[in-house]
Amino acid sequence: MSTPRAAPPIVTDGWLNSPKTLDIPDFRGRILVIEAFQMLCPGCVAHGLPQAQRITQLFPSDQVAVIGLHTVFEHHEAQGTRAALVAFAHESRLTFTIGIDRQDGRLPATMTSYNMQGTPTLVVIDRAGFRRFHKFDHVADLSLGSILGTLMA
Repeated sequence: MSTPRAAPPIVTDGWLNSPKTLDIPDFRGRILVIEAFQMLCPGCVAHGLPQAQRITQLFPSDQVAVIGLHTVFEHHEAQGTRAALVAFAHESRLTFTIGIDRQDGRLPATMTSYNMQGTPTLVVIDRAGFRRFHKFDHVADLSLGSILGTLMA
């Protein structure tokens, strides 16, 4: 696991599957898994998002929370609207909460503050709000399960 660092805020322009704006302190006491994705990212669609959905089904929600972070850094016209994301989430049957990363320039705000290289990116934050794992690209289920199990113990 990575050296723990305090997780930066999640800066969004809105949320899906949540009645309110969320940030890191809202998840204190639970492990938080953030799956950063784009709708047109093959690795996100094939691996990252299905894995995030499996986590929501396998782990108790009072111990592990999952959010998606739609962080668009390319093809803005095709995937940069809320309506497109709503349709994508519905068609993909995504039930976890999804934040829409704020566009603050060339790269989205949260993507920049977390130093993400692209999508898919998986971030795991411990119960106290510290980043414990951060990886660009697919993370094997067994590896992720080991990380989550260690943090839950």
